[in-house]
Amino acid sequence: MFRIRLHGRGGQGIKTASRILGTAFFWEGYEVQDAPRYGAERRGAPIFAYVRASKEVINERGIINRPDLGIVADESLLLLPVADVLGGVTEHSVLLIVTDEAPGVWKKRLNLKGRVFSLSSKVIVEEHAGFPLVGAACVGAAARLVGVISRKALEKAIREQLRPLGESIIGRNLAKARTAYDQMEASAGCVTEREEPSADSYETPHWIDLPFEEAGLSAPYIHAAATSLKVETGAWRSLRPVIDRRRCHRCGLCDIYCPDGVISLDARGYPHIDYQHCKGCLICLIQCPTHAIKAIPEPGLRAKRHQGRGR
Repeated sequence: MFRIRLHGRGGQGIKTASRILGTAFFWEGYEVQDAPRYGAERRGAPIFAYVRASKEVINERGIINRPDLGIVADESLLLLPVADVLGGVTEHSVLLIVTDEAPGVWKKRLNLKGRVFSLSSKVIVEEHAGFPLVGAACVGAAARLVGVISRKALEKAIREQLRPLGESIIGRNLAKARTAYDQMEASAGCVTEREEPSADSYETPHWIDLPFEEAGLSAPYIHAAATSLKVETGAWRSLRPVIDRRRCHRCGLCDIYCPDGVISLDARGYPHIDYQHCKGCLICLIQCPTHAIKAIPEPGLRAKRHQGRGR
């Protein structure tokens, strides 16, 4: 499977470039995924898009973490950590950078093991709102580097994706794509497919064991030190949560979700509520999967108590 990741800035045509490249692969008989990933959706903000192409069914989903080909449409992104242009780049990865500096300069500057190619900005002859339109040129270069996309499929993909923009724009983008395609002719096919390791070869990672603190130190717990134990916040309640033990499955979720730690579990796993401090937030009722907790109006409960005492 080919895994290609394209990095650029909003307004440079990176999203469209991924669609053109994916379409070109499709016309060569490949199964394809292509999608953009945005951060801040505004002009000039770093974005990336990715393309997967395979002769087999593609079961992978999500972003590409280890690209076979990384395309950098704006060299300033290489020095911007948030863009994560070099994330997952290995000695297998090929990097294509739109720059007027020699590939060796960037390879040394970034301490890269794999091959690096530069696409001269002289190929990019147009700008829009201050940003060079590099999408078509990047696609043309990428199509040649993977070595499986013909000029015919490339041109067909550009025409299909840019058709709504008119013949004039299509023609200019075709010219840029052809120039970049020819520029990479000597390195055609240098980007190779890489298969992810099989799940059968999975090895358990060497975890670093950290000591686990007692839950009382980090969890809310009304009976812990330095709390307001003597402030009986149960008087704040308007509704009282009451547990029906016949329906309780002892899952403990009410204890886990109680924000004040006023629910505790007995030796058999049944929950008990400290009504002196229960504020009646009823989070326990919401979280109970078996509906074993119901809410009883507090004034009515008091009235029943008084009636019982008068008998």
